[in-house]
Amino acid sequence: MKTVLITGCSSGYGLETARRFHAEGWNVIATMRTPSDAASAPAERFRVLALDVTRPDGIADALDACGPIDVLVNNAGIGLFGAFEATPMATVRDVFETNTFGTMAVTQAVLPRFRARRSGTIVNVTSSAVLAPMPLVAAYTASKTAIEGFTASLAHELAHFGVTVKLVQPGYAPTTRFTSNGQTRMQGLIPEAYAPFAQAVFASLAQIGAVTVAADVADAVWRAANDATGQLRFPAGPDAVALAQASR
Repeated sequence: MKTVLITGCSSGYGLETARRFHAEGWNVIATMRTPSDAASAPAERFRVLALDVTRPDGIADALDACGPIDVLVNNAGIGLFGAFEATPMATVRDVFETNTFGTMAVTQAVLPRFRARRSGTIVNVTSSAVLAPMPLVAAYTASKTAIEGFTASLAHELAHFGVTVKLVQPGYAPTTRFTSNGQTRMQGLIPEAYAPFAQAVFASLAQIGAVTVAADVADAVWRAANDATGQLRFPAGPDAVALAQASR
């Protein structure tokens, strides 16, 4: 029986992915900053651990507590809408701390274990924003684009150790907590000069037809984790699939 560790499981993609792996018979270690945020989780083969990807000591403690794992899913992330001109650099750094450096830190902590066993899979969750950058998410897009390059390079670096690295690129999902979790962080980031433009952008997003749901991402992560081919990128959701095809 295989074991997967997934970061950012309090809701959305992470929680749905945890449920998918559990339904497939895997042992699941669902991590999140605040375990009390976890929705009702099955007790058998489903363990909830506290893990803040921005705290290196916490990463080490969580890995020591969970024992051997077969797959790491780096899903933890925070969103940010706003005009870059009005975004404090401290806020930009916060986004990178979780989305970029947090992913790198958890990956680096897991690698000695995978390398010693000469097996293991890492799945990094990015965004369709890397396929088609849109306005008002410049800092967020930059943080996810960095992980795209990181993952592509790491896939070459680790292949001869038997370690596989994959990317999942979710599309636009208005029903997730992407914005609701970051309302405080986003206050004041749409100055008056940008307001008409921002309203037009938000209106266009509201008109998108086929959007991504959490189950699309869970399915893509599942396929990526079990893929035996050389495929690196797995777009998730109809809009992300269309963007990936267009970019090719």
